Amino acid sequence: EEIQRETAYPDGKVEKVLKNGCHLIFFPNGTWKKVGSDGKTITITFFNGDVKQIMPDQTVIYYYADAKTTHTTYTDGLEVLQFSNGQIEKHYPDGKKEITFPDQTIKSLFTDGQEESIFPDGTVVRVQRDGTKTIEFNNGQRELHTPQFKRREYPDGTVKTVYMNGQQETKYVSGRVRIKDKDGNIIMDTKL
Repeated sequence: EEIQRETAYPDGKVEKVLKNGCHLIFFPNGTWKKVGSDGKTITITFFNGDVKQIMPDQTVIYYYADAKTTHTTYTDGLEVLQFSNGQIEKHYPDGKKEITFPDQTIKSLFTDGQEESIFPDGTVVRVQRDGTKTIEFNNGQRELHTPQFKRREYPDGTVKTVYMNGQQETKYVSGRVRIKDKDGNIIMDTKL
């Protein structure tokens, strides 16, 4: 673009006003700033390669050159971080966070301490504040993990529980109950 006027300041700063209305300001340390002809679009390119853009709607996009990470802050308070490995994090104004990993697993961290992860195969893992974990598999099976036991529920209604002491209990839809000790020896079996 053609330069309309150029001003050099005593501090070493140089300002160029282009005919299209853009202002370019060059700082002695290598940083430079471009103010768009609308006066609202601002781009600052720092000496270290970082770039900060302020859009007309006041959205701020900051690119960290060393980390190859983009941090976008929207006017409603939503912040989005995009990492070079493909990971994307969304930080909501209410404190909720959502992370999309490179393998497309989505993890949500809620303000009440709960977590939810949705894996590409459809498996869903929910963790409560107390550490209780529920896993819903895409084949219809469900697992519950607590400090006392791990329980798997099968689509046919069978429920297998393994207690922390190693004892196993399997309840079948038919009403049959089989209990094994920690070594796998059958203690009880109510075959019907």
